[in-house]
Amino acid sequence: MAIGSKELRPVELDTFEDERLVDELKKAKEELFNLRFQSATGQLESHGRLRAVKRDIARIYTVLRERELGIRATPAPVETAPKAKKTTKKADKPAESTEAETAEEK
Repeated sequence: MAIGSKELRPVELDTFEDERLVDELKKAKEELFNLRFQSATGQLESHGRLRAVKRDIARIYTVLRERELGIRATPAPVETAPKAKKTTKKADKPAESTEAETAEEK
């Protein structure tokens, strides 16, 4: 069982885009800084968290490097389909009346 954040498993990291990986890396480095500061002042409660954050940082660096080398595929951007417009009854009624008027004129 790997130690670290549950949301930063290698399978999850594969789905992240490069920008999000860089954001996660920045967050992890900030957390590591805070944990080291707590350790130096004697306020750190969980020493295992230091190890977990270091491993998370290493995982992120590994994924980024593998993408640079072409070992790991970069996820394709997901395109969202445009939502279908909802028609209201008010919009349908004028169209029906114009159709009826054109039929009467013929």
